[in-house]
Amino acid sequence: MTFPASAPVLSDVVRALAVFAHPDDVDFGCAGTIAGWVDEGIEVAYLLATRGDSGGFDDTDRAEMPRLRAAEQRAAAAAVGVRQVEFLDGYPDGTLAPTLALRRDITAAIRRFRPDRVLTSSPLRRWEQLTGPSHPDHLAVGEATTCAIYPDARNRFAHPELLAEGLEPWVVREVWYAGGPGPDHAVDVTDRFDRKLAALRAHRSQTAHFDVEPWIRDRLTTVADTAGLPPGRLAEAFTVLRTE
Repeated sequence: MTFPASAPVLSDVVRALAVFAHPDDVDFGCAGTIAGWVDEGIEVAYLLATRGDSGGFDDTDRAEMPRLRAAEQRAAAAAVGVRQVEFLDGYPDGTLAPTLALRRDITAAIRRFRPDRVLTSSPLRRWEQLTGPSHPDHLAVGEATTCAIYPDARNRFAHPELLAEGLEPWVVREVWYAGGPGPDHAVDVTDRFDRKLAALRAHRSQTAHFDVEPWIRDRLTTVADTAGLPPGRLAEAFTVLRTE
C-alpha cells in the first residue's frame, strides 16, 4: 500500500502544526523544511505525544529522561525558529496506539491552534525499513492524527466535551506525511542544513554518541538525488494531501 501522488502545495498557509510521537522525530525528518516555513512567515507549533522516556543511550536516570528530552526538544525547536512546543500527558513512550483518547487530545490541539497545514508521521508502514519510520509509535500517531484531522476536528459532534471547553470545529486543509512509502514531494533544505544540524545536536541524549553531521548529510543527499535535484543539494521528502 502506498500514498497517491502529492497534491500541489497550498500557497496561503498561515499556521502549521507538527504532530509527532517523540522528541527528535520532527527534527530528524523535517527540521530543514520547517525552518523554511518559518522563513516564509508561517507560524509553526509542535505537539509531541510523549516525552521520550524510553530513549537515550547511556545510564541517565530513567526518571530524569522525560524532563531532559523535553528540554532538548524546546532547544531544537528554537534552532529552527519554532517557539510553541506542547507535550501530551499520560502516553508513555513505546505504548502508543490510535485510541479515541489520543485522537481527542490531538483534536483539541488542532482546534486550539487552528492550522491550515498539519505535518505528521506516516500511518503507512514501510516494509523495506522496519526501523525508524515504521516504529509503532510513529504509525500510531500518524493514524490518530489523520483521524483527528478527519473527521474529528471538523465534526462538532465528535468529542463533545471539547465544545464545552470552547474549542470549536476546525478544518485542516492540507496534510504532510513524513517517513512514508514513496514520498514524492522533495524540499530543498541545503541552505537550511546548518539549522537542521543544530536542531539535531540539541537532542544530545539521542545524538551525542555518534557523528550526526555526515550521517544526516548522506541521508539528505540520497533524498535529493532520488528527487532529481542538482548534485550537491540536500532534501527532505514528503507526501502532501489535501483534505477538502
